[in-house]
Amino acid sequence: MEDIRNIVILTGAGISAESGIDTFRDAGGLWEQHRVEDVATPEGFARDPDLVLGFYDMRREALARVEPNPAHHALGRLEREWGERGNLLIVTQNVDDLHERGGAKGVLHMHGELKSALCLACEMRCPFDGAMSDRPPCPVCQAPSLRPDVVWFGEMPYQMERIYAAIRKADLFVSIGTSGAVYPAAGFVRDALDCGARTLELNLERSEGSHWFHESRLGPAGELVPLWVEEVLAR
Repeated sequence: MEDIRNIVILTGAGISAESGIDTFRDAGGLWEQHRVEDVATPEGFARDPDLVLGFYDMRREALARVEPNPAHHALGRLEREWGERGNLLIVTQNVDDLHERGGAKGVLHMHGELKSALCLACEMRCPFDGAMSDRPPCPVCQAPSLRPDVVWFGEMPYQMERIYAAIRKADLFVSIGTSGAVYPAAGFVRDALDCGARTLELNLERSEGSHWFHESRLGPAGELVPLWVEEVLAR
C-alpha cells in the first residue's frame, strides 16, 4: 500500500442496502411494485408522469427513515484522512445521500440524486426535498416542470469525463457493493486495469466482473469496509 497515492472508489446498491434502501432485487420493496420501464425511463415518465413523480416521492420519503451504516462512515473517515497522502474520489451509482451523511463531502453521483430536481423547461438543477407530484414551480423560471434529477435507463450518467480522468491516474480502484452488471460503471475495473491500477472488490458475493479484480473480499460492506479503511490508514 506504500505506493498507493490516488484512489478511486465505486459504490453500488450493496453499500446502502445494509441501511435499508431498497434495491432492484428486494422482495416486497418499492421496486417490486413497479416495472423499471414504467418508473425509471424517459418513456415511462412521458407516458405517466404522475406515477413516476409519486414513485420518487416515496423513495425520497423512505430515505428520511434510514441512516448511514459503518461502511458510509468509514469512507467518510478515509476521505478526511487521505488528503495529505494523495487524491481520493468516491463515485457512487446510488442516488441516496448516505455517503454525505456519513461524512464524505466530495462524492460524485454518476446517476444523480434523489434530493435534487431538474427543470425540463430551463434545465436548472436545485436541491429538492418535497413532493414533486404536487407540481411545484421551478425556483428559476417558475414553470411546473420539475423532474427527479436522476439518470434513468437510456440516459447518460453524469460527469463521465471526470470519472475517467480519475481512473487514468488511479493507483488503486475499489468496487464496493456493486453487481458488475450495469454499464458503464461495470467497465471501470477494466479501464483501471488498463491504466495499471491495483483492483479490489468488497462485496457480499462475487460480482459478474469479479475475474477482473486482483482481489475479492466477500462479506457485508458494514464489516469489510471499516476493516479495509483501517488497513489503508495504518500503512
